[in-house]
Amino acid sequence: MKWFALVITALSAAILPFSAAAETRIRDIVDVEGIRQNDLVGYGIVVGLNGTGDTVKNSPFTEDSLSYMLERLGVNVQGEEIKPKNVAAVLVTATLPSFARSGSSIDVTVASIGDAKSLEGGTLILTPLKGADNEVYAVAQGAIIVSGIDVQAQGARETRGTPTTGAVPNGARVERELAYDFNQRNRLTLALRSPDFTTAARIEDAINGRVGSPIAFMRDPGTVELNLASLQVSPARLLAEIENLTVPVNAPARIVIDEKSGTIVLGEDVTISRVAIAQGNISIKITESPVASQPAPFSQGQTQVLPRSEITIGQTGSGNIAMLQPNVTLSQLISGLNALGVTPQEMADIIRSMKAAGAIHAELVIR
Repeated sequence: MKWFALVITALSAAILPFSAAAETRIRDIVDVEGIRQNDLVGYGIVVGLNGTGDTVKNSPFTEDSLSYMLERLGVNVQGEEIKPKNVAAVLVTATLPSFARSGSSIDVTVASIGDAKSLEGGTLILTPLKGADNEVYAVAQGAIIVSGIDVQAQGARETRGTPTTGAVPNGARVERELAYDFNQRNRLTLALRSPDFTTAARIEDAINGRVGSPIAFMRDPGTVELNLASLQVSPARLLAEIENLTVPVNAPARIVIDEKSGTIVLGEDVTISRVAIAQGNISIKITESPVASQPAPFSQGQTQVLPRSEITIGQTGSGNIAMLQPNVTLSQLISGLNALGVTPQEMADIIRSMKAAGAIHAELVIR
């Protein structure tokens, strides 16, 4: 946690004044209604594993899948006992991009669903990928790339990453397109990823100013509608003209605390009312001095170890009280907390207490 305290100190010393509203392109803050990705999923098998595949005892469906595939290829395995140590059953997932055309390639992710130890060196066999409507939109096949590693010896085993999950870059080929004629639309809807009245109004003004007519209308803080009836250009051409327009985007006053990693992120617009902070730590010291009790000679007793514990409670820290003036900014808050010598965990506790006292004027998000 020491590195985090050093980073906070460096930020508080090097922070420079800047405009709270950053200039951002429209394409980076909105989604166009109707332009979206679609999730695909399929069930397949991976072959060529070096003895790290599924076991028949724990994954009987792997044997059934292998038998079915061999029969489709003309190999009769009826009545044969198959123990495929080099085969693993997997789920294959992919994302079908917007306007994907037949013949284009997409990446796929492969994850084991049996008790395989690793997918390293395996090859995914022809796997249909279906959408939510149960229709096949792509077919996946290819060599699997695994970032994790699983090394096992007679008396030890070491695993790094997740060797039972891998990827096949450009491993799926699109076989079916989504029927969607984008240029036939006479109205477009822009959905803000972070709804905000001010940002939506600025998007409306920027688009109308660029086009020269009031085609944009802010319906609510998360939606801006475009009426294309009076224009002589296609919707695709219009989006190409306006998506790179920049608008000022105000970040919300928000504090995010990640208790798992000890990360604290504070927005620049966070302000603090007049408040006093006293920070101190309670130290608890426990000393163990066990004593061995020996039985008397010829008593047939047993040696007993008797615990002896000493607990000391003390107060550490400077015990100073820091007084923050009204409308304190982010840099002043960080400098004040660092002046107290607080750790990231203590800083998170102080921020929560200040929020409970009503001294912090920002949204507090704890993860």
